[in-house]
Amino acid sequence: MSTFKKFFESGTPWIWINAGAVAISVIMTVGLLLLLAFNGLSHFWPKDIMFANYSQPVTEGEPLRREVVGERVDREHVSAERIISSGIPVSDSTPLYERELIKIGNRDLNGSDFTWLLTDYLSDISYPNNLTTFERREWGNFYGYVQEVKEAGSTVAQSDPADPNDTRAWEALEQRIERALSIHEQIEDLEKDEIGEVNYALERLRLQRRGLELRGTATPENLAEINAEEASWEANYEVLQSRLADLYAQIDRDTVVMTAMNDEVTEISVSEIVRAFQPNGMHIGNKLVVYGQKLWEFLSDDPREANTEGGIFPAIFGTVTMVLLMSIFVTPFGVVAAVYLREYARQGFITRTIRIAVNNLAGVPSIVYGVFGLGFFIYFLGSEVDQAFYPEALPAPTFGTPGMLWASLTLALLTVPVVIVSTEEGLARIPRSLREGSLALGATKFETLWRVVLPMASPAMMTGLILAVARAAGEVAPLMLVGVVKLAPALPVNANYPYFHLDQKFMHLGFHIYDVGFQSPNVEAARPLVFATALLLVVVIALLNQLAVSIRNRLREKYKQLDM
Repeated sequence: MSTFKKFFESGTPWIWINAGAVAISVIMTVGLLLLLAFNGLSHFWPKDIMFANYSQPVTEGEPLRREVVGERVDREHVSAERIISSGIPVSDSTPLYERELIKIGNRDLNGSDFTWLLTDYLSDISYPNNLTTFERREWGNFYGYVQEVKEAGSTVAQSDPADPNDTRAWEALEQRIERALSIHEQIEDLEKDEIGEVNYALERLRLQRRGLELRGTATPENLAEINAEEASWEANYEVLQSRLADLYAQIDRDTVVMTAMNDEVTEISVSEIVRAFQPNGMHIGNKLVVYGQKLWEFLSDDPREANTEGGIFPAIFGTVTMVLLMSIFVTPFGVVAAVYLREYARQGFITRTIRIAVNNLAGVPSIVYGVFGLGFFIYFLGSEVDQAFYPEALPAPTFGTPGMLWASLTLALLTVPVVIVSTEEGLARIPRSLREGSLALGATKFETLWRVVLPMASPAMMTGLILAVARAAGEVAPLMLVGVVKLAPALPVNANYPYFHLDQKFMHLGFHIYDVGFQSPNVEAARPLVFATALLLVVVIALLNQLAVSIRNRLREKYKQLDM
């Protein structure tokens, strides 16, 4: 008994318990990251397309036979009772049946992208090399055989779907897809950049005219210059519209005739195709190329198809921009408050009460900050800003509506207690002898604070900022009230003055996960994107934190005497 008591008194069990807790935490974290990576990144791999016959049993008569073309996504075992309750008569003598989730695509023909099929009733499974996957701008993926390529209604190439080696139509289609994608880029540049610049200039002139009217100075002389500039922009707009019409006429020239499952034939405009490939006939190198293209599209492109297709670049940009703005706002506020409480305020009951209040603010639910931001920043402050500086735009709000600025300020308020507490702790660690030595050399209190105390406390400030970034980057609830949206038509940064538009709404990775995971009409298609976006959010937060950590470490190296 004494040996057992000595063993515990030595502290060895607690060391092992702590080590075990750390190991379990690391394993859980790594396991979560691996889960997100596997389920998210595997979504972009070009999967083989299955062709099979399916004989579904019916209550009376012959089984319902049909062809199935699609990707095998998942499989599970279900009870016979569950299958019977879904309307498929099977024998209840077999307790469990295996069924597979097949992505059949062709939503415009089938009504849905996915279907569950019983594995036992699949037969004649094969993977023909000429089965083709189309990633489309609308209606999701299309699976089938390339039968015919047309140009302005005339056939230019034709293949036999029954012959996997007949690639005439496929080769002609590849060339026309490249041409259509090039024209799409021209259209996007024309609409977003050149026509967008014209629309912005015309709106600016409209507001100038409205401002003259409000001030009672809308004289013919003052309006002459505005009218002349407006006429110039409108003439430019007509030229751009003519170019845009020509591009749309060119892009709608080519079509492809496809044979889908059950010999259903449909004609698709080549302009609708984002990417086409035949995965069954591709070797590993070609698949890696397509995988890289799809992954890059996910990181750099705009979303489409209710956010279940395309990329999430606007959400990445919005998240990083908001966090950086929040950091710019919260750091001076938190540091100034901490300096006052530690260096200038008289230490007494009021100061202790303020510190208690600051600590309690850190535990307030984030949605409360969102409601405060909506009421104070948007309805009060933003409305006053519009009345004072943008009267010509009223009743349309400029800053009296949710936007990037108010979201950043709201998160700055949410995280400022963390910065205050960390900065105060850093200030408290500065030896009193350093302050006295600086004052003895003739420096004022402010000079001592600015040149000695704050530089040495800067690692603690960065620690507070790191904690603030870690919390703010993942917040969603308050942002839903003060600026984040499902889909933002434009980035808050562009070539139009004032270049950085803090009044615009924006997309956010956290809200994108919520929207895709819980608001998407196509749950099965959205599921892998939830994992991929969650992994990306973790990576973005880690990179932002790593940037702050590296700055903090450099500051610690510079002021090593802090640890003496």
